[in-house]
Amino acid sequence: MSETPVPQKSVFNRRAMLTAGSMAWGGFTLAELLRVEAAAGIRSSNKSIINIHLDGGPPHMDLWDLKPEAPIEIRGEFQPIATSVPGIEVCELLPLMARRAERFAFIRSLVGSAGAHDAFQCQSGFEAKDLQPIGGRPSLGSVVARLQGSTSAPAPTFVDLMQGRPLVRNSARPGFLGPSYQPFRPDISALFERPLEQGMVKELKAKGANHSISLTLDGQLTLDRIGNRTDLLHGLDRLRHEVDSSGMMDAMDRFTQQAVGILTSGRLAEALDFSRESPETLARYTLAASPDPKALQFTTADRPDAVKKCLLSRRMIEAGVRVVSLSISDFDTHSSNFPRLRHLLPIVDQGIAALVDDLSERGLLDDVAIVAWGEFGRTPRVDPKSGGRHHGPQVGPALLAGGGLRTGQILGATDRTASVAVSRPVHYQDVFATLYEVVGINARATTIVDTRGRPQFLLDQGMPLRELV
Repeated sequence: MSETPVPQKSVFNRRAMLTAGSMAWGGFTLAELLRVEAAAGIRSSNKSIINIHLDGGPPHMDLWDLKPEAPIEIRGEFQPIATSVPGIEVCELLPLMARRAERFAFIRSLVGSAGAHDAFQCQSGFEAKDLQPIGGRPSLGSVVARLQGSTSAPAPTFVDLMQGRPLVRNSARPGFLGPSYQPFRPDISALFERPLEQGMVKELKAKGANHSISLTLDGQLTLDRIGNRTDLLHGLDRLRHEVDSSGMMDAMDRFTQQAVGILTSGRLAEALDFSRESPETLARYTLAASPDPKALQFTTADRPDAVKKCLLSRRMIEAGVRVVSLSISDFDTHSSNFPRLRHLLPIVDQGIAALVDDLSERGLLDDVAIVAWGEFGRTPRVDPKSGGRHHGPQVGPALLAGGGLRTGQILGATDRTASVAVSRPVHYQDVFATLYEVVGINARATTIVDTRGRPQFLLDQGMPLRELV
């Protein structure tokens, strides 16, 4: 069977791809590469993704699917406000986003939630149990690192800032791709205070004390010494490669090469240094409104300075990172839903509005896709005892911006009580198919070989949102 012609813009450097693949567990064969090219599955791309996890499960009926005509126990206490796009309304606590509605695609009908209290589905599109016997599915960032990353780059392809702690709630996993493609996790706990839930405290304790990552080069080391040490390690490990079946040797080679690039460039360390930003930019990422006297800062909630997580994501992208994940907590509002949202939604509003403005002014908005969502929505009926909304996996919210997407519109609708989607259901994998397309990957035509030597499609049911791409 003859190959399908590949458009010129889809052709990439095959030698570079094979070189990168040969260093990684489950590397591309030439036949695989030709199949991918023939399907035009991968195009050269400089576009990036910022994945914002609204940690805990945000209530869709309190964001951009308000039901002002519903009974009081469902509609709650927030009012809808008009936006810059006629016919679109959002919560009164999102005034900055309302004034920029033409830059957002509001999804009211996100379906397919696994109901799990972690961010894995927001990282991969799959349930955690999918392919678990062989390591599980890889996150989007790990896939982009596998298909489009380079160990010689001065910044890692994928940086995970979720929860503000390294190694806790490890949602951004490489899955069957193996340790070579796990995200880079700098410890940002010194920048953002966010108390952990008791379960997370136990997880962190189990990791031990020595798991932080240095982002700067030791002053006593020279580039020659680093190069000599790397050559020595390569020579010592060469024979061990022949008997290694776990992928760890290839992973260590990749980590060594990546670490040298990161440490010698200094870009990632500089990205974490807010002192390099102008006072005007820092002010943009600072809550402007006075604290709401009705607001409740819950024990595990992010502080107001979490707005600057969005600034950190922009700085990471400018440093060369392709996929950045971050989280804003804590939307698990089983109690005091409305006072807690009065604290959280201004953080989301200020952070996302500042991010799209900042990227736009820098000429980057069309090159950076932003997604904001959670692991599920919440129940429409307010618990009369706790004042909270409980887990609602039937339907939830999502937000997309940038990346050259056609924004300024709403996708989907729920019934009169926001209980189920009644039109244009959007699956998590549909969103991922859209994000993959933004960065030049056809997720339904591209396969990666798993640990058993079997090709796995990146998604098994999602389709790009044609309203947006």
